Amino acid sequence: MTFLAAAVQMASKSDKRANLERAERLIRLAAARGAQFVALPETFNWRGKRADEPAAAETLEGESLALMARLARELQIHLLAGSIAESAAGQEKRYNTSVLLGPDGARLAVYRKFHLFDVDLPGRVTIKESDAKTPGTEIVVAATAIGKIGMSVCYDLRFPELYRRLVFAGAQILAIPSAFTFPTGEAHWETLLRARAIENQCYVIAPAQFGPNVHGFSDYGNSLIVDPWGRVLARAPDQEGVIVAPLDFDYLERVRRELPALTHGRLG
Repeated sequence: MTFLAAAVQMASKSDKRANLERAERLIRLAAARGAQFVALPETFNWRGKRADEPAAAETLEGESLALMARLARELQIHLLAGSIAESAAGQEKRYNTSVLLGPDGARLAVYRKFHLFDVDLPGRVTIKESDAKTPGTEIVVAATAIGKIGMSVCYDLRFPELYRRLVFAGAQILAIPSAFTFPTGEAHWETLLRARAIENQCYVIAPAQFGPNVHGFSDYGNSLIVDPWGRVLARAPDQEGVIVAPLDFDYLERVRRELPALTHGRLG
C-alpha cells in the first residue's frame, strides 16, 4: 500500500481565528495535492503569552477540533490536529494534546504530551512548560485504515524509549508535531528525526512551527517527512506551507525484513 502524506508548517500567533483560517487553507491545499494523511504542528491553533493561555485553552469539544473534524469529514482525510492546550476539568494546568481524526471526522486517538519542555539555555531560550502543563500518562498507537500511527509531541523526540514502545505496539508511522526552538533545532532536529526513523524502521511525519514567536525566540521550522531508511523525503522551506511525500508500506516491510533489527533486541 502506498499513499501520500502531508506535513503542514505554520507560524501560529495569538490570533486564534487567523491561525484556524490558515490551518484550514493549508489542509485544503494538502488534500488538493492528493494527501490522504495531513498533519499539523504543535499548538497550531494558538501561541500566545502564558498568562493568556487559560482563556485560549479548549476542551476536546471546542471550536478548533470541531473545525478539524469537519475538514477531515469533508475532505475524506486522516487529519492530525498537531496539538492544542486542552482544558482539564478540575485542574489548574492544561494538557498539550494531539488528536487524530478519521475521514468520517471521528476521533481515532487522543495523546497528551508525555515529556514537558523545561529548559534553560542562557541568553537564548528559557522555557518551563511544566509551569502551565500537566504531562500525559498514556502511550498511544492508533490503528487506522492507512496504518498504525504512533503519537508524540515535540520534546518527546529526545526520548527514544517512547518510540521503541510505540513500534513494539505496532507503529508504522511516527507522528511528531513540533515547535522546536531554533538553537536546539539547528543542532539536533534532523539528526533526532532521522535516528527515530532508522532505529524504529518507521516513517516519520514531523510538521513544525517556524519563525519568530511571541515568546521572544524563533522556531526552527524545517518540517520533515523521513522514510524507514532515514532518508529525508520532503523538507519545508522557511515559510508557511505544505510538504507531501509518498509512504510505501511494502518498502517499510522490506526494510524490516532485510534488516530485522527490531527482532534482535536483547535489552528491555
